[in-house]
Amino acid sequence: MNLVRCFLGLGANLGDKMAGLKKAIALLKHEKDIRVRRTAPFYRTAPWGYADQDWFINTVVEIETSLSPQQLLNVLLAIEEKMGRVRGVRWGPRVIDLDLLLYGDTVLNQPGLIIPHPRMAGRAFVLAPLADLEPDLVIPGCGRVADLYKAIEGRQAVEKI
Repeated sequence: MNLVRCFLGLGANLGDKMAGLKKAIALLKHEKDIRVRRTAPFYRTAPWGYADQDWFINTVVEIETSLSPQQLLNVLLAIEEKMGRVRGVRWGPRVIDLDLLLYGDTVLNQPGLIIPHPRMAGRAFVLAPLADLEPDLVIPGCGRVADLYKAIEGRQAVEKI
């Protein structure tokens, strides 16, 4: 069984945000085909895309999995549903958000699944925690995580908590 190293973005801005993130991580740990390796520090972050909402708490989790990209996405969506995620306003408030950021070195563009995540290189709430885990990681087609974060640092509010 070949394991692929992946990075997931997690965020929440409704309810007990920290408890929601910890629950999502626990649910990931209970998946038989996923091994949670590391969790980045948590960040308090300004809303992105839709500003009229509460701030988020975000982190990044490194996992290993034998699942295909689509199977992994399906697990993430099932965890969101189990936790009560309701999809409404794009980039709007959510009890939990699980994003597949990177799946090994895979570059994929199919309906409903784009890897690397298409907007991660411009989002401080992804790059700050990802840089804590792997500053030298190269996002295919974008560059080194630490360099990408340095280029936008200070333009988007993120605060390690």
